[in-house]
Amino acid sequence: MHTDTDRCVRAVQSKDARFDGWVFTAVTTTRIYCRPSCPVVPPKPQNMTFYPSAAACQQAGFRACKRCRPDTSPGSPEWNARADAVARAMRLIRDGVVDREGVPGLAARLGYSTRQVERQLRAELGAGPLALARAQRAQTARLLIETTPLPMADIAFAAGFSSVRTFNDTVREVFGLAPSELRERGKKRAGQAPQTPGVISLRLPFRAPLNPDNLFGHLAATAVPGIEEWRDGAYRRTLRLPYGHGIVALSPRPDHIACRLSLTDLRDLTHAISRCRWLLDLDADPVAVDERLSADPLLAPLVAAAPGRRVPRTTDADEFAVRAVLGQQVSTAAARTHAARLVTAYGTPIEDTEGGLTHLFPTSEALAGLDPESLALPRSRRTTLTTLVAALAEGTLMLGVDSDWDRARAQLLELPGFGPWTTEVIAMRALGDPDAFLPSDLGIKKAAQGLGLPHTPAALTARAAAWRPWRAYAVQYLWATDSHPINHLPK
Repeated sequence: MHTDTDRCVRAVQSKDARFDGWVFTAVTTTRIYCRPSCPVVPPKPQNMTFYPSAAACQQAGFRACKRCRPDTSPGSPEWNARADAVARAMRLIRDGVVDREGVPGLAARLGYSTRQVERQLRAELGAGPLALARAQRAQTARLLIETTPLPMADIAFAAGFSSVRTFNDTVREVFGLAPSELRERGKKRAGQAPQTPGVISLRLPFRAPLNPDNLFGHLAATAVPGIEEWRDGAYRRTLRLPYGHGIVALSPRPDHIACRLSLTDLRDLTHAISRCRWLLDLDADPVAVDERLSADPLLAPLVAAAPGRRVPRTTDADEFAVRAVLGQQVSTAAARTHAARLVTAYGTPIEDTEGGLTHLFPTSEALAGLDPESLALPRSRRTTLTTLVAALAEGTLMLGVDSDWDRARAQLLELPGFGPWTTEVIAMRALGDPDAFLPSDLGIKKAAQGLGLPHTPAALTARAAAWRPWRAYAVQYLWATDSHPINHLPK
């Protein structure tokens, strides 16, 4: 979008928040970059330059606006709607892979050389992986500075900086303020809630509208005891992270998601935030999705009644794949029971001082050693589960934000007991494919019959071609026609 100057200028002049994160406005006279929705008086068009990322703005010598805080805008929805190398790279960088494994580690995960990754990212985003990771480190540092009383040296290393000096220089360059000045500004911000020791409280932005009913309703209704719960208006769950573990509480608010994180190692903050945004599909573009689905006269009333539905995802793709197998041809309650037994037997125990969370979900390596005879499942389902966890433990099956969707589908379908339903639900909720579709799902068939849509899988798939590339969102609207608890926020 940043190459369409006229369109970008119109977005800035109308202060259109829908384009926050899609494009960044750099003002050549002030050397400041902003969101399109920045509340200040728009600059003259001849003084505007547009960039596709905050990192590109910073690399060009612009600093972040203190009013609109462009570095905290929702991420570009483009990276969650594609499975090419650039999109996969952006999802990995957002997860902190460059900080942990360097550019060679990023390239190895993508199956490209470092030179190819550099070239593709620069061509599309105007910045290489190191600059993109640096911009993210700066944002993580800002969060820690403003939301915790930690010493600056601790923040520097927790955010991924190699030295305090680099941390200080980067914060000054990106935000135009020293770290101590940022902390003072954070204390003065209106409405800032008191901080609980050991807990990081922050706001996760999203593009409006957002309908929380099916999003939080689904997560709460399918919550596995021990690793997930709904408590005091928040969805809480445990997180397995690169350097330790954490507990997160997520609560829907009219203009943001309230997020409370408790981490055993602050170096996991970037990864934890990324996992939470992925879980709640917060970087989606609901306007584009709803416009496409509303073009179908049978879906239009559903969209108009409750716009902004998101796809509830997962914080761990391997975990969800296991749970998808446990949920084959059984009720939601039975699936939760099967998963809870695995958690109790093979999960890692943790302490939760604020609720009833007791474990991390077991790793695929831990599950690879389970005794199939101990599973209260049909023999064929036991074979499906043990084959899956063996493939995950051995690394022959790789599921995650960096997965090639088509390749992952093909690998899943080769496993015994994996049909289209299980494969597509994993593609939708674990891999994040926005076009995953479940025409054989009983809930979808029931909704299709009620709406007058074709209800055989082949006929419905043909009709759903008009909904592409957003069929996973159509699934949410179709599921919502039922009174199942997944469609309602718990009381």
